[in-house]
Amino acid sequence: MVRKCVAMCITLVVFSMLAGGVALAQTTQPQPSVQTPATSTVGQLPKVTDLQAFSAGADYMSLPGYLRYVAHQQTDQWLTYGEAARIVQQQRGL
Repeated sequence: MVRKCVAMCITLVVFSMLAGGVALAQTTQPQPSVQTPATSTVGQLPKVTDLQAFSAGADYMSLPGYLRYVAHQQTDQWLTYGEAARIVQQQRGL
C-alpha cells in the first residue's frame, strides 16, 4: 500500500516536471511583433474621464485600468498601463 502511494507520488512529480518543461519551452519562443493599439485605436476608445475612478461605473478600477480593460474587449490586445494613463490625460485635455 505504501509502495503504491510512493510510486504514485513519484509518477505525479515526474509528470508535473515534464509538463512544466513543455510549457516553459512553448513560452520562450519569440512572439510576432504586434502593433500596439494605442496608435491605431485611440479615436475608437470610449471617453473615461466622465467616470469617477474606483466607482461602479468604472467597475471599481482606476481610469487607466478601466480603459485597458475596455480596449482589450474591443481589440483583443492589451494597452500598457503607461499608454492608458497617457490616453486618460489626453482625454482630460492636459
